[in-house]
Amino acid sequence: MRITRKDFLRLSGLSLLAAGCKQAAHSVNQPAPVARAASTQPVRWGMVIDLSKCREKDGCNACVHACNAAHNVPRIANRAHEVKWIWTEPYASVFPSAQNGYAPQSYTEKMVPLLCNHCADPPCTRVCPTQATWKRDDGIVMMDWHRCIGCRYCVAACPYGSRSFNWEDPRPSIASVNPNFPTRTKGVVEKCNFCEERLARGQKPACVDACPQHVFTFGNLADPNSEPRQLLRERFAVQREPELGTGPSVFYLV
Repeated sequence: MRITRKDFLRLSGLSLLAAGCKQAAHSVNQPAPVARAASTQPVRWGMVIDLSKCREKDGCNACVHACNAAHNVPRIANRAHEVKWIWTEPYASVFPSAQNGYAPQSYTEKMVPLLCNHCADPPCTRVCPTQATWKRDDGIVMMDWHRCIGCRYCVAACPYGSRSFNWEDPRPSIASVNPNFPTRTKGVVEKCNFCEERLARGQKPACVDACPQHVFTFGNLADPNSEPRQLLRERFAVQREPELGTGPSVFYLV
């Protein structure tokens, strides 16, 4: 029997309809996928810095050197083009609202280690037009250097001066390149990442391990039994300009 083109198309359509109904019935009869159990332990990484321990070895920059070596941070002579992940500044400039003329000189005349505060509500992430910077679920504020277009909106939005812009190619200013961490290029912003690459390997941040005075304590702020939370219960601590409402994840014991 000869089949016309019209009959062929009609039969093909009926076959496809039957196959579709069969697939739909098969899908209905399949059990619903089992939802993955969410982690019962929330994580918000944070750091506690003990200034009383830090002042015992004034002038020590072991944390800075360790961070620079781990993340290929360039040492640029021109201060206007300086790139920094962790650095030090005088106490008076770090905590300007704490100056009352009666604070102990043992604090006010010493340098304070600074880094990105990995804020709970970071203003830098809200202004980035390309989402090159964002906050992870564990509280770490990240940077994607491939997405960064160098607009520097995040630099202007950060009230703590924690972001640096590469005004020049940083690679010639790196004494010894660490092959395990990417170098950056001219025209992008960078900052401390809480050593997220080390955390993924079960290690502590480089500054924590390198400090001979054990100034830095790193851990989960969401865990009431973590080391940082224990210290915050036992000692008085301050944050950098908490009145701004950013919710810094870095605390200073005084």
